[in-house]
Amino acid sequence: MRSYTIGRAARLLGVSPDTVRRWADAGRIPTRRDEHGKREIDGADLAAFSVALAAEANEDGEEAYSSTRNAFPGIITAVKLGDVAAQVEVQAGPHRLVSLLTREAVEELGLAVGVEAVARVKATNVHVDLA
Repeated sequence: MRSYTIGRAARLLGVSPDTVRRWADAGRIPTRRDEHGKREIDGADLAAFSVALAAEANEDGEEAYSSTRNAFPGIITAVKLGDVAAQVEVQAGPHRLVSLLTREAVEELGLAVGVEAVARVKATNVHVDLA
């Protein structure tokens, strides 16, 4: 499972690294220390936290930010594989994007819960790229 630095997690969540540190210190998001003593966040934990954070923002009535270039960097929160097709969910800050693509593409890209990805939107299509 991939893990993320405090700084990278902050960029994915759309907040400052200090905010992520405060959340970690308060026990809102679990961290562990790497071999150099730096804090890191497990990808699955970051995915779950990003979904919870977006739900909180929606409950508080906060406005979501927008992307002028239609690229939404985020973290994969769910992957559902069928025999031929697959569904991938990306949480990009307060935005949840769902893409339908082939199972082969998901496997070739190594898309899994906790993996950083960029959802790109054009018209009604969402394409997922590895970050």
